[in-house]
Amino acid sequence: MLSQQILFQSQSFLLPCNNLHDLQLSSTPLGFWGSNPRTTICLRSRFDSRMFSLSNGLRSGDVKLGFENEIDRFIEVGNGVADAAGDVIRKYFRNKFEIIDKEDLSPVTIADRAAEESMVSIILESFPHHAIYGEENGWRCKERTAEYVWVLDPIDGTKSFITGKPLFGTLIALLHKGKPVVGIIDQPVLRERWLGVSGRKTTLNGQELYNESTSFSGDAEKAFNQVRSKVKVPLYGCDCYAYALLASGFVDLVVESGLKPYDFLSLIPVIEGAGGVITDWKGHQLSWEAAPDSSAPSFNVVAAGDEQLHKLALESLQWQ
Repeated sequence: MLSQQILFQSQSFLLPCNNLHDLQLSSTPLGFWGSNPRTTICLRSRFDSRMFSLSNGLRSGDVKLGFENEIDRFIEVGNGVADAAGDVIRKYFRNKFEIIDKEDLSPVTIADRAAEESMVSIILESFPHHAIYGEENGWRCKERTAEYVWVLDPIDGTKSFITGKPLFGTLIALLHKGKPVVGIIDQPVLRERWLGVSGRKTTLNGQELYNESTSFSGDAEKAFNQVRSKVKVPLYGCDCYAYALLASGFVDLVVESGLKPYDFLSLIPVIEGAGGVITDWKGHQLSWEAAPDSSAPSFNVVAAGDEQLHKLALESLQWQ
């Protein structure tokens, strides 16, 4: 009787729960992972049939593009960038490698840096006039502004990667005048790739996705309202993979704090193209202008499978 699925991560693990009102929140000592963690709550309101597709992996060469317009060229290159990152990441996954603590005490590995370099090289070769903003190396462009900016996070979920759990992902966003027009979530070990394109339906390994409307009522609604008093409890989600699950219909709601622009920009086309809604906790559109001197501020993010659930979530998050 699996009526809800609640996901949270303490160095990433999955907890099934029979009913939403049975949800027990818990925390894990932060230890050396830092004092300002990215915190997550993921909720599933019911287990019903959704339209989704899981296939045996996708490479960019498998995607048949018609080059009807410029966006198809961006998609082709984006897939190639994800392929290149995946080739690097799989070489290091569950193997020994050096782990370095950054200034904020978050971990980084040789895989993060090597994957980002492989991604950058493809973009610069394909679009030399485009700018790039990567998590590991920041702004890459001779000019101070650019019409198109690629925002990269080679391994979103480095802690999961380090501990051998395939709940991390590669994030790729292409911004046009500050707006995400292409977003990719790639899980290179499971070979799952979500592609979101502005104005198009989201796909998983080439198959279109859509989400049905859902709602909370009765005990579930009461339990959901309790979330507002517990959001500050350190609950660790599945990083970008939680949003991929939402786009596929397995999860209905993701609530996070402490996200950087490279953590969420690629998610916007994916969520919206699957019929979902993603904003900050105030309901404002998520945006960020990348530039050489841009800082990467933290954002509070909420994503829902539909507008009704998103409205409910915003009401519960206004406890501050």
